[in-house]
Amino acid sequence: MGLQIPALNEKDSSGKVEVNEAVFGQPFNETLVHQLVTRYLAGARAGTKAQKTRSDVSGGGSKPWRQKGTGRARSGTTRSPIWRTGGVAFAARPRSYDQKLNKKMFRVGIRSILSELLRQDRLVVSNDIIPTTAKTKDLNVFIKSINAKRILIVVDVVDANLALASRNIPYVEIVEAVNLNPVLLVSADKVIATPAALKQLEERLA
Repeated sequence: MGLQIPALNEKDSSGKVEVNEAVFGQPFNETLVHQLVTRYLAGARAGTKAQKTRSDVSGGGSKPWRQKGTGRARSGTTRSPIWRTGGVAFAARPRSYDQKLNKKMFRVGIRSILSELLRQDRLVVSNDIIPTTAKTKDLNVFIKSINAKRILIVVDVVDANLALASRNIPYVEIVEAVNLNPVLLVSADKVIATPAALKQLEERLA
């Protein structure tokens, strides 16, 4: 027997949609969810910081002065880190912050988050979330009826009207089911999915 997700409609807020318990009825794995979120946040880091070592700085081909007899400390190159305009001793290099996470762990983690959202009444399904016009005012009528500060709308394919109507609402974010990630899910106060998006998630995560 499957679970049921509350359905929201403009005229009638009653009704439920049955979903796969293997996807939406899993226990919450806090350790795995933390690892999943950390992995996505780490992967978003640019890692493009770079500095020049003494081998990267131009010039310094000849010895500044002879080894002995000048009264000054010996020096072999003006590109030394102790010289002004010289290289950096321990220079930063471009790097990747990506963390490895296999597909099975990803699917289990996403199922865990979706199941917890359903238990906390933060996951609903709606046929009416796709507006018939591109006006922000029309979408706001539906959004304001939901008591949430941050709303995530999950769709199978991004509709042009929905994209245009929501772009001026700062606390509303839209994502296709295939691009759903744990950071978006855990940061949303309310997740609204279309029936087609739920079906995609079940096929992907079951």
